[in-house]
Amino acid sequence: MTRSYTSSASALRTFTCLVLLLAGGGCRESGSAEVPAPPDGPDVFPRITDSELLDLVQRRTFAYFWEFGHPVSGMARERNTSGDLVTTGGTGFGLMALPVAIERDFISRSQGRDRALVIVRFLQTKTTRYHGAFAHWVNGETGETIPFSVQDDGADLVETSLLVQGLLTIRQYFNGASPEEKELRERINTLWEEVEWTWFQRESTEALYWHWSPQYGWDLNLPIRGWNEALITYVLAASSPTYPITRLVYENGWTAGSTFLNGKSYYGEVLPLGEAYGGPLFLSQYAFTGLNPHLLTDSYTHYFDQNRAHTLINYAYCKTNPFKKKGYSEQCWGLTACDVPGGYNANSPTNDKGVIAPTAALSAFPYTPEESMQALHYFYYKLGDQLWQLYGFVDSFSPEAGWVADSFLSIDQGPIILMIENYRTGLLWDLFMSSPEISKGLTDLGFQPVSNNTRNL
Repeated sequence: MTRSYTSSASALRTFTCLVLLLAGGGCRESGSAEVPAPPDGPDVFPRITDSELLDLVQRRTFAYFWEFGHPVSGMARERNTSGDLVTTGGTGFGLMALPVAIERDFISRSQGRDRALVIVRFLQTKTTRYHGAFAHWVNGETGETIPFSVQDDGADLVETSLLVQGLLTIRQYFNGASPEEKELRERINTLWEEVEWTWFQRESTEALYWHWSPQYGWDLNLPIRGWNEALITYVLAASSPTYPITRLVYENGWTAGSTFLNGKSYYGEVLPLGEAYGGPLFLSQYAFTGLNPHLLTDSYTHYFDQNRAHTLINYAYCKTNPFKKKGYSEQCWGLTACDVPGGYNANSPTNDKGVIAPTAALSAFPYTPEESMQALHYFYYKLGDQLWQLYGFVDSFSPEAGWVADSFLSIDQGPIILMIENYRTGLLWDLFMSSPEISKGLTDLGFQPVSNNTRNL
């Protein structure tokens, strides 16, 4: 899911700075090189309660989707410089953020419903689909596909899954009797039922494939194998009421991946699944904005234990800082895919460019609440004059290079809102897991429910 861009946002940055100055917030010049303050340095913002701080982070981050959503489609722009380019996976996160915003009184229920209707109508009537699946990138005005790469100009099944995860979540939330909410549910059901998951078995092979192009067919040749962010794809494919895959496809596709099983110990934490040291943190976050890991166990692992171990390994790596990266500490941690100086990188303990992404630690709140709160305090109170901007925390920063990104990415902003809410109330977990199709799909794949224990705050 790597992306390469050159970010230029001078107009937006000027507007952002004016808004923040009027609101009493901090602002920095685009491209400035600054060295993060030490953890014991002075606070740049007044102290508030942790609950108030979480509210503030969720509200400001939600503004990326609400205020900066595409004016025609309502979908989420890929990043703050994307213009008409919108992203399907990021839109899934943006849809899931609507119930959070309503429950926390950022917007009204009718406002959230109306935005969801704009998006869903656009998806159904204007957006190009491929055997029911969506492209990674879409033109937010016309609905036409924008190629992600030369051969990736058609269906992206994983991005489609992140979108469908969001659609099912809001279908469960907008359960009222009004004509608008009925229409929303009906349109979502149609979109959901029209995704031909079995088509992506590539002529009945026992695995799902990530891409299909009307011009290049299966040339990208990327089977979806674990462990990575795509568990949600197999769960949805097994849960489909119209085109369900069998358990054999799951076992011979997903669980047969060369990096599926691990079982080794890193920094004293046994990692059941995944690559060495766990990989970037988004692997334990994207699919679990909706899937409740507390309720998932199978013959391989209990998925909350898996995700907590993954996060603690990432935290311990930054805390112990074996390669002496500048600024890394128990307060300043979190490696995941994000912008880096000159491009984009899937940062992890085995692929470390010296760049910290606030989304990594903040989207890990359900797994490491104390460590994530410690990081939040540092990012906001100590570095807020550099990191805290119009749409919440900027995408990333490098103490090593004295560099702070001037970008916001939908796939990084979204999980912050959602996973903080799952930590606080379990709202998105409750909604998505209440889908009857999901319950059946998980059972068919061999998952065994465990007792519900999702509330932390």
